[in-house]
Amino acid sequence: MAPAANSLRICLRTCRQLPTVRPVVRPALAARPFAQRRALSSTPARQADENDGGEAPEEVKRYYNPAEVIKDLLREEGLTEQQRETLTQTLTQWDQMPDGDKKQFEDMRREVHASTSQIRYVVKPKKDSFWNEEEKDTDLITDEIGEDDFEEDDMLSIGHAKLDEHRDAREYARIAVWEMPLLSRFAKDFVPPTAEEPLRFRYTTYMGEFHPADRKVVVEFSPKDLPELNEAQQLKLMKLAGPRYNPEKGLIKMSSDRFEHQAQNKRYLGDLVQKMITAAKDPTDMFEDVPLDTRHHDFKARPQFPKEWRITEERQKELREIRRKALVLDEAKRKSGALIDGKEVIRNYLESMPAHREPEPSMVRRGGPVKGRLGKGKW
Repeated sequence: MAPAANSLRICLRTCRQLPTVRPVVRPALAARPFAQRRALSSTPARQADENDGGEAPEEVKRYYNPAEVIKDLLREEGLTEQQRETLTQTLTQWDQMPDGDKKQFEDMRREVHASTSQIRYVVKPKKDSFWNEEEKDTDLITDEIGEDDFEEDDMLSIGHAKLDEHRDAREYARIAVWEMPLLSRFAKDFVPPTAEEPLRFRYTTYMGEFHPADRKVVVEFSPKDLPELNEAQQLKLMKLAGPRYNPEKGLIKMSSDRFEHQAQNKRYLGDLVQKMITAAKDPTDMFEDVPLDTRHHDFKARPQFPKEWRITEERQKELREIRRKALVLDEAKRKSGALIDGKEVIRNYLESMPAHREPEPSMVRRGGPVKGRLGKGKW
């Protein structure tokens, strides 16, 4: 029973793959010599037509039940006796099946063939067609001509750019809502630098994006913050720094971006500062005959608030005394009648002026008064 089941499974697999019958070579066609092709031809080769005396290509045979496949396999001469016996038993089992099952199987095969025939069909461009106007389904058009043309069925590039900005904003909003709060568990308390950490490094980042400036590292330090240097050595370190020393702030600032990674540039700056400190400690030559050059720095004059204008306690007492004396003087003038009241003067002036009468409105011609006859014009 197992060989029969295996044979039926092989037949079903064969039907699913839609095999084709191998063409049999006709003696007349085999005996006819083939014409030799030209080595160079200016015309393309074309398939022989029935009118040209050639034979038309054979149609592909379709199988809709295992019986047809088994019958075609039994016609072959290369089968062994065991294979023929197995195929015969499978054919007998197929014939013993109910007619309803056979019809249902054939209908299923025809439905599958009808639904997949268009997928397997190779679309070839027609020579006489103009922009594939006769094709109803635009997905079957194989050429790429005119695909980038704007046909009023899509947004402009400005609209797509706005959509991209909106998508980026939504992405960062999702990160801020769902991912950023998770970073709180990695937070650390701020510890101010101690006297043993005089170097201050500054880095540049672009939020994960690649930029040629993100490798740059800047270091700042004050020579006075180095406890292992005395005043003469600190002055020598300022002279060695040259234009990198800021005399106003008292800081030495250096940067490096020669290496690919920030860690490499930081290590390079650390080694460079250590070399400068070692050179400043060298007592062989302390550069005592070389003055500190500050010509590279532009000293900007910043206006200072005058000290005389500052409100101190003495100044407040002086202002209160001046205001008290002014009030006493005004009171003496008021009693003697010498004090002038501005409000009283304005009120008396307004009362002495004659009453102002508004002019009565009068009708005039449109466009202004017109000289001459009164019959012309419009009121």
